[in-house]
Amino acid sequence: MGGMGNMIRDWRSLGHHCLVLLLGLGLALSLHACQSQSIETPTISPAPNPPAQVEETENTTLPPETQAIVTSAGPNDLFNPPRGDERLVVISDLNSAYGSTDYDPEIDKAIALLPFWQPDMVICSGDMVAGQKSTLTEAQLKAMWAAFDTHITAPLRAMNIPFGFTIGNHDASGAITNSGQFVFERERQVATAYWQEPGHDPGVEFSDRYDFPFYYTFKHNDIFFLAWDGSTFKIPPHQLAWVEQALESPEAQSAKLKILLGHLPLYAVAVGRDKPGEVLANADGLRTMLERHNVHTYISGHQHAYYPGHKGTLQLLHAGILGSGPRPYVGSSLPPRKTITVLDIYYDRPELTTYTTYDIQTLELIALEQLPPFIDGHNGRVWRRDVEPDDV
Repeated sequence: MGGMGNMIRDWRSLGHHCLVLLLGLGLALSLHACQSQSIETPTISPAPNPPAQVEETENTTLPPETQAIVTSAGPNDLFNPPRGDERLVVISDLNSAYGSTDYDPEIDKAIALLPFWQPDMVICSGDMVAGQKSTLTEAQLKAMWAAFDTHITAPLRAMNIPFGFTIGNHDASGAITNSGQFVFERERQVATAYWQEPGHDPGVEFSDRYDFPFYYTFKHNDIFFLAWDGSTFKIPPHQLAWVEQALESPEAQSAKLKILLGHLPLYAVAVGRDKPGEVLANADGLRTMLERHNVHTYISGHQHAYYPGHKGTLQLLHAGILGSGPRPYVGSSLPPRKTITVLDIYYDRPELTTYTTYDIQTLELIALEQLPPFIDGHNGRVWRRDVEPDDV
């Protein structure tokens, strides 16, 4: 009887194990079936109008003030051009009245839009403050640069965007007396002190701080930049010698693109600035020198009128104004406008650069075809960048 009892207990144990195995197998099959059904079940269609949902998702990444400006451009929001290998945003002539410590609203609007364009660098072709007046005190000069820092460079530092610039006549004019002294020596000293303050580092990769902030070079990836002191009409011979040396440096030679920054342009394009002293002297000679060193683009300001031109093989970007006093073109009835330019660089394209320029007040695009095919200033004709002499 004891043997029979043991046998029954063994069968019961075996049955219990079999039952556990069967239940486990059934549960596994059930889970597998559920998973298979989940994978094969068609997904639910998205809600109507998916492009609007995607756009809304992208826009929510922008700061509120940026999003408000983008949305104000119209039902399709602000146009953002295809991005090149590198992207620069070009601004110029930010100042208003002499001694002012405030800026026109277009300045703050332009800075607020930078998160939308996401540039690799911001370039300024001069006139960042409202100097060039001998009665301004040192305290006033410092207050202007402090205001500039508040409105422009502090936001750029916060966004970690490098700032490449050139000095303008209202920043630290290079005008000299008959005895060779700087007329605005105090303004130059204050400007130098501002830019050499470690907390005001512009964030560029310097190649040569030769006479920073008046003459210096820097690089960004495959772009070589040279800034010269175009705050007055003449580049001294000893400074031109440095320019040529810098353009032949190993850093310049290894670059895929060379860009020159200066305030005064080579050639005049705007009413009121179409006269000697408002452009660089010996424009043709300077252009020949720059072409010899394979400079691709000269970005300038001062004329207060955006004109994307060229002469010979040198591209001439006359940057438009963001501050006070836009000017009309020479020989044209087009109204003056305040503008900002997004410059995209494509290393694999023959033209290398493309411009997307906006009327900063209306946010309308300014097409090349809207501009004069050429402008005849007092010291030479400048062709629109898409027009060749043989086309006319």
